[in-house]
Amino acid sequence: MKILLISASPRGQSSTTLRLAREVARATQALVSEVQLSQLRIGFCQACNFCHRKIMNCPLKDDAFSVLHKMLESDGIILATPNYLNQVTGPLKTLMDRSSHFVHCLRLLGKYVAGVVTSGGGQDEPVLNYLKEYANFCGAQYSGGVSAQATAAFEKFALASNLGQRLAEDIQKKSVYPEQARLIEKLKKHFGQLIELRKNEWVEEYAYWKKQLSLQ
Repeated sequence: MKILLISASPRGQSSTTLRLAREVARATQALVSEVQLSQLRIGFCQACNFCHRKIMNCPLKDDAFSVLHKMLESDGIILATPNYLNQVTGPLKTLMDRSSHFVHCLRLLGKYVAGVVTSGGGQDEPVLNYLKEYANFCGAQYSGGVSAQATAAFEKFALASNLGQRLAEDIQKKSVYPEQARLIEKLKKHFGQLIELRKNEWVEEYAYWKKQLSLQ
């Protein structure tokens, strides 16, 4: 079992978000890889559609697709971010924007995502909901999330550990969350129709869709 922890905190090793996320990762008892977005160079999406024509490729030569490849190689993904104005941090949002192909072709089908959020005020539900929505739109199921006020994050370590255990169990048992599964099926139909309409332009996405998703 492979787990990828993506930390979107700018504070590196001193990040409270990262410490809480590591507790989730530790509890999975899996092989864990860690990515700190603050150490990478990830440029803004230019809306050129190149990644739809030639999948997993981009004219911007930076670190974005190395992270996306790691996501594809993982069974579970922990998305960890501070809460900035009821949203994920800029680096994580930028990475998400660069993963448009993941949405079109639901590239995270069969994978599971857990969310970790910290903040000063503790109003983190909107951010956790956004992480869940992103996971579902990429085809993954969301095992759950944990959030904490930064000054009292250690009090949530037990909940973080429980989340890690649930993430591992979901991966092992191939758990199905019915409401999420229904949404993912609707998304498959929607994006399948979209890609069919633009098959002459989005050549490689159309080929991927016909080979992979039409069989599921």
